[in-house]
Amino acid sequence: MATAPGSGFNLGVCWKHNRKFILPPIFGIGGFLLFWQLSSSLGLTKLTGPLSLWTDERTRELLLYPFFDRGGLDKGLFLHTMNSLSRVALGYSLAAILGIGVGIAVGLSQTLNRAFDPLFQFLRMVAPLAWVPIALVIFQQNQPAAIFVIFITSIWPILINTAEGVRQIPQDYRNVALVLQMSRQKFFTKILIPSALPYIFTGLRISIGLAWLAIIAAEIVMPGTPGIGFFIWDANQNGYVSDIVLGVVWIGAIGLILDRLMAWLQTRIAAGR
Repeated sequence: MATAPGSGFNLGVCWKHNRKFILPPIFGIGGFLLFWQLSSSLGLTKLTGPLSLWTDERTRELLLYPFFDRGGLDKGLFLHTMNSLSRVALGYSLAAILGIGVGIAVGLSQTLNRAFDPLFQFLRMVAPLAWVPIALVIFQQNQPAAIFVIFITSIWPILINTAEGVRQIPQDYRNVALVLQMSRQKFFTKILIPSALPYIFTGLRISIGLAWLAIIAAEIVMPGTPGIGFFIWDANQNGYVSDIVLGVVWIGAIGLILDRLMAWLQTRIAAGR
């Protein structure tokens, strides 16, 4: 029986409306994987092809059983990922809170901007790996050192974009606030935050990717700490090439999910606003 218009889900209509968004990624990713597999099969590269993720017995078990925990550092991919994400959540949250707060202060004050902008621009150029030995000297432990590396790497896009968003508030809005004699609290909630929100979310989206990159780098350099970075380091030490490929694919997938979640959150907040 045909579904009456508006009475249910129509797969054909859905496909017709969304195929231009679905087909290009399928062809793009499929073409890349095919080229990669052919390059490996023809001996053009020593890197194993994507099919090795299933044909290799050890890697296949990692895919099928991501939740195993044999104690110590012998864990499944999911548990390694949760360890990494917990550190990212803490370091990124601290960066977001401090970055937005300092960014607003710098955006509102020309004096603070002139004083600190050169320092911010200088610090944001330091690579995540360069912070690892400094963090280890300061904290003497892997866990707080890793969180610090995430924090110091991800704070700058949030801070700088927030400050720019505050500076870009239209002068008419500021004049209205003066005419209506708005309190500082009302100016923040009704004018400053809504106007700067697109810039803030731009910084947050950039920083979530940097935070994920930073924790991978930190865990590789600081072995012995459970996490997806340690998983790749351990696979490299033992010569498990397929596991390394799996780890890289896994990292990219998690990073993409984090970015899409932040974009979804921005859309929801913007719609509510």
